[in-house]
Amino acid sequence: MSRWVIGILLGCLIGLTDLSSADTIKSDNVLSRTIPVLTISGAIGPAVGDYVINEIQRANRRSNVPAIIITIDTPGGLVSSLRDINQQILASNIPVLCLVYPQGARAASAGTYILYACHIAAMAPATTLGAATPVQIGGMPGGGSPEGEEENHGPSAMEKKILNDSIAYIRSLAQLRGRNAEWAEKAVREAATLSASEALDNNVINLIADTPDVLAERLHSQTVVVNKQPQEMDLQGAALEPRTPDWRNKFLATITDPNIAYILMMIGVYGLLLEFYSPGFGIAGTIGAISLLVALYAFQLLPVNYVGLGLILVGIALLIAEAMVPSFGLLGVGGIIAFTLGSVFLIDTDLPELKISMSLIYAIAIVSGGFIVLVLKTLWNFRHKQVVSGADALIGCEAEADNNFTEHGFVLIRGERWAARCDEPLRKGDVVVVDTVDGLTLQVRKRTGSEEK
Repeated sequence: MSRWVIGILLGCLIGLTDLSSADTIKSDNVLSRTIPVLTISGAIGPAVGDYVINEIQRANRRSNVPAIIITIDTPGGLVSSLRDINQQILASNIPVLCLVYPQGARAASAGTYILYACHIAAMAPATTLGAATPVQIGGMPGGGSPEGEEENHGPSAMEKKILNDSIAYIRSLAQLRGRNAEWAEKAVREAATLSASEALDNNVINLIADTPDVLAERLHSQTVVVNKQPQEMDLQGAALEPRTPDWRNKFLATITDPNIAYILMMIGVYGLLLEFYSPGFGIAGTIGAISLLVALYAFQLLPVNYVGLGLILVGIALLIAEAMVPSFGLLGVGGIIAFTLGSVFLIDTDLPELKISMSLIYAIAIVSGGFIVLVLKTLWNFRHKQVVSGADALIGCEAEADNNFTEHGFVLIRGERWAARCDEPLRKGDVVVVDTVDGLTLQVRKRTGSEEK
């Protein structure tokens, strides 16, 4: 019976969700026509890719969107995110208009590929594009020129594959949009760049426009090919609608920042270590587990070097081993070295915006070193602390006379009855202090006023 109830409730929720979506689409249909304006600013990573893809899909579900504008200002980004964005642009049933904007912006590396993929490519004055050589082989002299190959005995087979694949990809985009394929190859092979006016003269872009509004105005009534079908753009009277990332994209952008992901990983590791040393599933363990899971999710979206990750794990293992099996700092120092090297190699990219800050790595290494020093100091104090047990632990403790006696009698201490010897007479109930232990007899003295609590 409960299963039927749960099924009905789930069905109602799904139905309400569908109705809500249908109402949203219907309300979009009756609204005035709008042109979503998306903004790519900074390095292109998983968060930017998710934001652009979702917005393009959203626009394609609406009937009142005549075009989509993407403004670009990027130094480059991840190949995986770039290809995901371009696939969505190529599959769009609505013209996608790209504009390198504002003035002073650039569409470098991955930005050049996106510009070539869009139905219309435009640039604002004083902007640039190009330098599309894959960063893994960007260090080859001359961008892979024959002279550079001879001097360095030629690029590796993997470098050749990456370079040739990138050239074929951007040439295919240029041929699809009817743009300069020769210069596109040059941008990849030689990291060539162009200004806005040079790009227009070389048939790399379609036009120069100061702002998105000017771009929409100038493209009204022009015909573009969308999915192999000519389509005349009716942009007259369409209002530009800036689309900013939602909370999910902002959260994704935050955790996929390599520095944030790295900090979350460290919080997770040290939180679990603290919980391990203080048993009981408490705050440290909960925060550590959540932080570590979020960090792992972020790292699986980033270009992680598994050798670096392995070194970090070895470093953590050595730090734990130092705490469990003290080696006078040998394991701890080795752990810090492995951990620091792993942190340097962790993110497999040469793009500065997607690398972990060296200052942060040094700070974490210093904190880890402090942790080792604290552990060693604690163990040193523990080993040199005099441990008193057995009968000797009674020395200095207070006892109570069990009867009236002179010289020999009995006292009560810690719930036990001991034979006692005292140099002065005692009455039952008198409080005494144990001075020495002689076999099973306690040498006691009457507590003085200065010893009273």
